[in-house]
Amino acid sequence: MDGIHDLGGMSGFGPVEVERGEPVFHERWEAIAFALNALGIAVLTEYNADEYRHAVERMDPAHYLAATYYERVLTGVATLLVEKGVVTHEELERRAGGPFPLARPVADDPTVEQRPQPSARFAVGSTVLVRQDHPRGHTRVPRYVRGKKGRVLHVAPRFSFPDAAAHGLGHRAEHTYHVEFRAKDLWADADDGTVVVDLWDAYLEPA
Repeated sequence: MDGIHDLGGMSGFGPVEVERGEPVFHERWEAIAFALNALGIAVLTEYNADEYRHAVERMDPAHYLAATYYERVLTGVATLLVEKGVVTHEELERRAGGPFPLARPVADDPTVEQRPQPSARFAVGSTVLVRQDHPRGHTRVPRYVRGKKGRVLHVAPRFSFPDAAAHGLGHRAEHTYHVEFRAKDLWADADDGTVVVDLWDAYLEPA
């Protein structure tokens, strides 16, 4: 989906503040939020990693930008547990002692038509074009490479296709590629460097 989470190439957010000696968790509740997500995916198997990512992507943009990393984790987990019927929103807010904002619902028709690609169509050195798709649901294609040409550096083994996994469309494995792009082809004010992005086969077309 095209959302505020897709920040690649965007400017105006100020410098990245680096905390020296930053701990994994600043507060105990952050560790609990992290553990709840692991519990939901690996133990309860109520949802998968792609569903979780999409729940975070569905947060209201203002909430997403104001939230810390673990606040986003907690919002994503709570949203999915309510959607899966593990807990009601009313029960959640009662235990929280007040309002608990959740992510927005999954959009109607969240995926775009994509042909399954069971075998690798491209080889190292191939020039590829990233499809100009804008699905309303989960995808792992950054906006800044859509419609751009790149060169395949490496062909990786088949892996679960996230656009299907995030929306209950069954397991579908496809090859992924390390695709190299010229930075200047992505952003007008970029230097002479390159950017490498991992992309699934269905996201690409021959250039």
